[in-house]
Amino acid sequence: MTPVPHLPPALLDVRGLDVRFRGRDGGHHAVKQLDFTLGQGETLALVGESGCGKSTTALALLRLLAPEASIAGEVRFRGQDLVRLPLPQLRAIRGGEISMIFQEPMTSLNPVHTVGAQIVESLRLHQGLSREAAHRRAVEMLALVKIPEPQRRIEDYPHNLSGGQRQRVMIAMAVACQPRLLIADEPTTALDVTVQARILELLDELRRELSMGLLLITHDLGVVSQWADRVLVMLDGEKVEEASAVELLARPRHAYTQGLLGASLHGGKALHYSSARLPEVRRAHGGAAGLQAQDSVRVHTPAPRGPTLLSVQSLRTTYRRREGDLLHAVDDVSFDIARGETLGLVGESGCGKSTLSRTLLRLTDPASGRIVLDGADLASLRPRQVRPWRKRIQMVFQDSYASLNPRRSVYDTLDAALALHGERDRHARRARIAAMLDRVGLPASAAGRYSHEFSGGQRQRIGIARALILRPDLVVLDEPVSALDVSIQAQILNLLVDLKQDFGLSYLFISHDLSVVRYLSDRVIVMHQGRIVEEGLPDEIWRAPRHPYTQALIAAAPRPGLRRGVQEPPPRSARAA
Repeated sequence: MTPVPHLPPALLDVRGLDVRFRGRDGGHHAVKQLDFTLGQGETLALVGESGCGKSTTALALLRLLAPEASIAGEVRFRGQDLVRLPLPQLRAIRGGEISMIFQEPMTSLNPVHTVGAQIVESLRLHQGLSREAAHRRAVEMLALVKIPEPQRRIEDYPHNLSGGQRQRVMIAMAVACQPRLLIADEPTTALDVTVQARILELLDELRRELSMGLLLITHDLGVVSQWADRVLVMLDGEKVEEASAVELLARPRHAYTQGLLGASLHGGKALHYSSARLPEVRRAHGGAAGLQAQDSVRVHTPAPRGPTLLSVQSLRTTYRRREGDLLHAVDDVSFDIARGETLGLVGESGCGKSTLSRTLLRLTDPASGRIVLDGADLASLRPRQVRPWRKRIQMVFQDSYASLNPRRSVYDTLDAALALHGERDRHARRARIAAMLDRVGLPASAAGRYSHEFSGGQRQRIGIARALILRPDLVVLDEPVSALDVSIQAQILNLLVDLKQDFGLSYLFISHDLSVVRYLSDRVIVMHQGRIVEEGLPDEIWRAPRHPYTQALIAAAPRPGLRRGVQEPPPRSARAA
């Protein structure tokens, strides 16, 4: 596809954008003399690692940064400089002519108001609709972003919705007023591939119909390849490269861009941990960034399938809905995990993946069925009887920040886990903590720090350390890399492969990212509406998916070279069906 050209005048023209944060330590320089333009009907992708200044740039455009931030330069939107625009006039533009989709919907949605009330408020404020008309429009927007039963769900509060549904509500709010410029900060990070594809198609359709400019902040290079016209790469607050998406992905010039592309699993590479270790982006002396070659000795060959460690048999988990009927979140599910095996679990939000993981750990009680761990049926045990088994099956959660106690240091978190499970020798606990922090790649000084002092990738390493400190047999990994950029994701995936080998672990790896599941898994099961619909080896499932749902998942995954609006033939098995 030919990139969309700029339409004069530019919708957004940023010149010399500079953002500094004041602080007791002298503060820091977050964005440095950034220049870029965005035309009507164009999609510009802003790419870079966490902390590079992407989100700060987005917030600075609308002057939504904290008071300790100072903004310099020009941000001209339709000729008006937003940096110097009086606040009342800027407020009229925010949410109306310029909308923003925030990365974390739970902190962006008001927990004490229904999602419908929040969409209605925006429509009445910026479009002057009556309450009844705004309510009808809100229902239409929820239906547009594929919220099921929108007439009923409009009365839900944010906590009643799944993470993916909350993100769709945020998108509905952002596009309800038909903005001229939409800033989307990681809008599909927490979404499974079919929902992601629908959302990106929706955003692209609105871009075309409204001649809307779209500033797309993402770490997913598959999304960039398929949906962006141009790409701007940021490192340490500066622009290091800018080009059309086709040119940049085919011929990256900067070493950092080359590193990002090399570390990505979305480069059209059908990689598996047994044949290739992921390159990692590392800083060289002087601050330059690029690919770090990996020692081929650390590439692991999967051992022959061993004896069964976990056997799940006809498992059911039910919830009673507000209407009084039962929801079968996990419905007659059976599977095995062998010792030393990684079983990948994929499926859409709401299919029952997280409920299944919580049931396996007996954080949620099953309605029926068996959970046999090393010969013992955990499903039949009382809560007190389950406790000795908990250290043998541990979990790494998706939200590393929410799963860590903000009032406890890393040392206290790990020490409490050891003490709770019977390690009474303080010196032994201290030695195990030091060894585990070193093993997951954290410095010894991390022990005395708190969760808010770490990056997302470091917090995920803490979560892994907490799970492994008890020396479990099985680790349930619930979306452990979904919120991480590609370079950090590569580091965590390599770490998980190494730890599995070194500690003889088995994994249940849950993810909506098909490329990650394909890379890390020995076998894959596909879950749909509470049931397992397909099972097989990764290559078998990707090359010849049998179930229509699996075919739809694989078809929806973003792939480099497949530009928007270009249709591929269906998989061979789908054509045969």
